[in-house]
Amino acid sequence: MAKNIIIGIGNLLFCDDGIGVIAIAYLKQNFEFAPDVELLDGGTLGFNLVEYFLEYDNVFIIDTISANDTVGTIYKIPSDVLLGSSKYKNTAHEVEVVQMLEACELHGKRANITIFGIIPEDINSVKIGLSEVLETRFEILMQTLLQEVTSLGVKVSRKNNYSLKEIVLLFNH
Repeated sequence: MAKNIIIGIGNLLFCDDGIGVIAIAYLKQNFEFAPDVELLDGGTLGFNLVEYFLEYDNVFIIDTISANDTVGTIYKIPSDVLLGSSKYKNTAHEVEVVQMLEACELHGKRANITIFGIIPEDINSVKIGLSEVLETRFEILMQTLLQEVTSLGVKVSRKNNYSLKEIVLLFNH
């Protein structure tokens, strides 16, 4: 049985930069995953995430990405594309992920890594919560991720219907 992990990356304190952390909380509150799936708030762990790249078969990362595109555009980027393209190496998170992938290559073992990224509107304001654009795109980002996870034969079922706003409120208390 494959070992799978979904990791949310970002800094919750800087508006859209917190999307990965918010997404993990959303998934934990609203969905039941098969035992072969772990959910991790990767926050700003940076290079400490490398152990997950080596330990797991499939790693799904939720994060903002900086590409020259419209705010709210969602990308699904497999690791081989990320390694082969300088297009996605713009932010600190992306640089770290690429460097970790390269380090794993030296070990000769690496998970299948897929980044589910979204173009942020605001990663500078000190605010817990997402910009209006990312709020409207959040469900589509979650559906895109869940489709990929279930395509591996992983069982996922809905257990609650907490809204994005309700999840964000959990962080404000």
